Parts: sequence; C-alpha cells; structure tokens
Amino acid sequence: MGDRLVRVEDKEIKISNVDKELYPGITKYDWILHLTRLAPYLLPYAQGRYLTTIRYPDGVKGKSFYQKNIPDHAPDWVKRTTWGEIEYILLQDTATLVWLGNLASLEFHVSFDRAEHPGYPTELVFDIDPSVEGFEAVMETALLTRETLRSMGLDGVVKTSGATGLQVYVPIQPRYSYEETRQISQFVARFLQDRHPQLITLERSVKKRGNKVYFDYLQHWRGKSLITAYSPRARSEATVSVPLKWEELKPGLTPEDFTLETVYQRLEQVGDLFAPISQPNHRYDLQAILQFISTKA
Repeated sequence: MGDRLVRVEDKEIKISNVDKELYPGITKYDWILHLTRLAPYLLPYAQGRYLTTIRYPDGVKGKSFYQKNIPDHAPDWVKRTTWGEIEYILLQDTATLVWLGNLASLEFHVSFDRAEHPGYPTELVFDIDPSVEGFEAVMETALLTRETLRSMGLDGVVKTSGATGLQVYVPIQPRYSYEETRQISQFVARFLQDRHPQLITLERSVKKRGNKVYFDYLQHWRGKSLITAYSPRARSEATVSVPLKWEELKPGLTPEDFTLETVYQRLEQVGDLFAPISQPNHRYDLQAILQFISTKA
C-alpha cells in the first residue's frame, strides 16, 4: 500500500495507504476523490461549527473512535477553536476535508451553534429514529412534524441521517439560547406524542420503546452534534445524509437509495436542497411562540 501526494487549494497533502479498502470496493484514494466532489455541498453548513469526526483506521469493518480534539500532528493551516476543554477542528475548506479523509474520518458531525456565536443555535433540529426495521413510520412522523411546525408558522428541510432515520431542520434567528429552543422542541415533541401515542415515543431507553418511532428533541443541545448534510456514513452501503423534498417521503423510499455512487446524479438533478438551511434567506423569529408556550406553562 503506497502513499501519494495531492495538492488541494495550494496545500500539499500526503495520502497514505492509498489502496486500503475503507468501504467495500472503495479504496482510500477513491474516498479522497469522493470527498473533493462532496466538498461544495458539505462545507457550507459545516463551516464555523465545532467538528466531531468518527475515524475508522481499518475501514467500516474495523474498529472506530470519536475525535473531537485536533490531533497534535495537524498542519498549522487547519483552522481550530477552543470551547471548554476541547480544541476543535473547524472544517473550513476542501484541504481540511481531504486531510481528515486521509485519517480515515468517515463521518462528519457538527454542532448546532457556530464558534463565532457560541450558545445560540442556528436551527431547531428534530432527530427521528425508528425502534424497529422499516422507514415508513419514520416518514410518517416527519410529515406529522412538518404539519405541526407549519401550524406554528414554521417550516424546514428534511434530510436522511444516512443511517435509519430522518432529521428536520428549521432555520431560526441565532439569538435564542439552547434553553429557549428546548422549550419549543419539547412542546412540539410532547404535542406529537400526545396526538399520536401509538406511533411516537419520547422514551430514551431503546428497550422501552417497543415498535414506536423515537422523537429525539434532546440531542439539540450545547456540546452535542449531528451528522452534517452530505456527510457519508460508516455503513457498508456507503450511504450519504441527503436532503429531500417533502413530497419524496412516500412508500418505497429508503436511506439506502442515497450512496456515494448515486448522490452525484441526484445533485445534478435536484441541486442543493439544503441551501435554505446552510445559506438561508430567511430565519424564523421565535418570540411569539415562546410567549405562547409561557402562557401554557
């Protein structure tokens, strides 16, 4: 397994073990090429956020570990920032993405707030996961979530997690604390559970969920992260977290439809459906909703 030097954005990066298989049929050098193609779509939302990567030195079939702190051997040109006791990488450019790819970082998870304005999330985010196999209940829950949000004067973008679930993002003015956004997230979650008790659960314990869909509003918090749009996942199918049109949520859709082999054709056909989140023209004001919830407390 040899090494290869590549030049990205005037940075020279050594790619080691280029022939090592990271996914079935995908070598590390293939992986690097995939990252350069995904970069224009992945970077706009990831930039300026606290990054957590999951590294698989021996590929998806091997062991993995989370990395939050920037490695000591990181090049000086890799941007970084400190929050708490952690010195995070800032995924600002394609060169950094390629450098991380060489470390066998197969997943890219980012914070809900930006380093320049910590503590104030830029979206409300709802993470919807099945408790048993199947995607239809997850899609139904996402559509019910949108219906509820629209009744509140809000709307957002849905994307696959790249694994088994869906995530709903609502762009908001970044002037509300996590405590304030939690009030709204919890209100939406409890409303949906009360209206659809046979479908939706807020139970964190997997053993206690039965076959219900888990509506996770707690993940949206300081110090936590979620897979970023267009990040691949460390699954043998090489799935990618892909934004969807709401009308695509119908029987027959599965997360496995969107992989490193199929995502580029989709991007050519539909463009960047996450642009309303990564580069929003409008962010919602939550003040009236917070005032309404306070009268119900």
